[in-house]
Amino acid sequence: MSVEGMRQETGQCAGTDKPVTVRKQKLRKNHIKAKLIFFIALAAGLLLAAVFARQLCSYDPYAQDLLSAQQPPSWQHILGTDRYGRDMFSRVLMGSTTSIFATLVLVAVITVTGTAIGIICGWMGGKVDTVLMRISDLFLAFPSLVFALAVAGVLGGGVQNAIIALAAIGWPKFARLARGLTLAQKDAPYLMAARLSGSNTAKLLVKHILPNIAGTILVTAVLDIGTMMMELAGLSFLGLGVKPPMAEWGSMISDGRVMLQTAPWMVLAPGGAIFATVMIFNLLGDTIRDYMDPKQRRK
Repeated sequence: MSVEGMRQETGQCAGTDKPVTVRKQKLRKNHIKAKLIFFIALAAGLLLAAVFARQLCSYDPYAQDLLSAQQPPSWQHILGTDRYGRDMFSRVLMGSTTSIFATLVLVAVITVTGTAIGIICGWMGGKVDTVLMRISDLFLAFPSLVFALAVAGVLGGGVQNAIIALAAIGWPKFARLARGLTLAQKDAPYLMAARLSGSNTAKLLVKHILPNIAGTILVTAVLDIGTMMMELAGLSFLGLGVKPPMAEWGSMISDGRVMLQTAPWMVLAPGGAIFATVMIFNLLGDTIRDYMDPKQRRK
């Protein structure tokens, strides 16, 4: 084999002793891709468990049996029972349906609403931009959870009202982000060419602006799932979320906090479920961000 061929195989450029980084970048990209597939599989597993929670429950999550109250984890009840004798494993599974899907609906609402407002503000500018951004500043001026507590307290309890309360404080972040990204794209040469080709405003926004900012918005939305889940659980913990006896992780922690010393599994089971779910979605968001990094797409 020639010297040139040997240098190409070992990753060295002809005429120099400096190694190239092509192989290193390719290995890193493959590693990130494998991580992405792994975390997508974990997130899909959580969603499937939430969808088929009723079928996976070994006991009725709402059936009370006072004779079996506060039993520690065993082969019969792997996560123990609560003070009403309800199987904790079954309630955690049923709680995943409420907690996960309510969080996904909430994130979808604030992402779509905030992105739409941000794109309109960034594109139109003027009085529309000024008014909508001052409104977003008004929402951002208050501590998020305190403002959500006030809104939820006025609206009353329930999952729908909790989603509305958290959506009221969540959309400004996406509006600000989408506005900044739209302003960065607004004067790009490809948009000028699209205008000259006869594209109207709606087509420019939907076919050109939105696809170019969707990646950043998607990463932010995935990373926001954990935050919104914690805040939704916080409202339920304080009695402003789901109403009993509906299974939800935050309300389950609230029910078991008075027995933390005598029956800690009543808090640890839903708390561990929240921890695992938030961790998976946060790691998924970080991996998506790394995978979509332009530096990783270079060969």
